Amino acid sequence: MKTLLLMRHAKSSWDDDALEDHDRPLNKRGKRAAPRMGRLLAALDLTPDFIVSSTAVRAMETARLVAAECAYAGIIREDPNLYLAPAEAYLAAARRIRKQVQRPLLIGHNPGLESLLRHLTAVDMHVPTGAIARLELPDIAWSDLGLTPCCQLEGFWKPKELKEP
Repeated sequence: MKTLLLMRHAKSSWDDDALEDHDRPLNKRGKRAAPRMGRLLAALDLTPDFIVSSTAVRAMETARLVAAECAYAGIIREDPNLYLAPAEAYLAAARRIRKQVQRPLLIGHNPGLESLLRHLTAVDMHVPTGAIARLELPDIAWSDLGLTPCCQLEGFWKPKELKEP
């Protein structure tokens, strides 16, 4: 079985009205939540073997903080197609993953992530900032993944529900 991890970027800042949406950084809460989620992945032995992130500043900051805390040593692929993208863009990113990868992490935005989760699992749920969903897939090639229910939702974690360190 393969595992697909989906994560919505951590909470972003709205303090600077002059910033474009793409350039908004994480706020204090987001800077605490992202590392917490990385530690959770490490504790659950779910360190990804590949990370793909939206190019938005808040998503890339989330990716870097998560990677550092779960001891991910690979590159973080920046994908501009994931910025505020629909489910199909996340699916396209997943289809481009090398066949050797067994546990990728896609980091992005709503409503695309919620839509992808719904399409792949037939589960309709809200994905708040910083949340991670764990999907188990049948042993198929990433390139064969489609927008049909084929995955089992095996875990869903929200930063607010985790105990503070």
